[in-house]
Amino acid sequence: MNDNPAPAGPYMLFFRNTGPEIFRPLSASQRQNLINDWNSWFEGLLADGRAVEGQPLELETRVVSGPAGGRVIDGPFPEAKEAIGGYVLLTVTSLAEATAIAQKHPALAHGMIIEVRQLAGGCHLGVTTTARSRQAQVAAPV
Repeated sequence: MNDNPAPAGPYMLFFRNTGPEIFRPLSASQRQNLINDWNSWFEGLLADGRAVEGQPLELETRVVSGPAGGRVIDGPFPEAKEAIGGYVLLTVTSLAEATAIAQKHPALAHGMIIEVRQLAGGCHLGVTTTARSRQAQVAAPV
């Protein structure tokens, strides 16, 4: 067990298995109830300051890999269930709190999967990863 946990920071909820196929078995009224519950869940997080943004992602995807990005493959792919279908950026300070928020998502009952991840304070390679870190470098006295 880690006696020195990482400093608290923002967390991301990544939504997986969100394609239309998992919601097809729902009746129109069940689907509308789920939409209402999902909106209430998210709007509550925004209202109390625990979330700052969230966005679904399109099903169409493109994967770029290899030297100079020479390999480009268009999707969606058969394993699209595992693809990230959307996200919510949380401002909470612990993994436990982020997990508790994820556990209340109404679409979990229909097969959606939520991955909870903390944003890293920086890149292990030293790459500038945020505008804030760039601003801090510019503002640092010489």
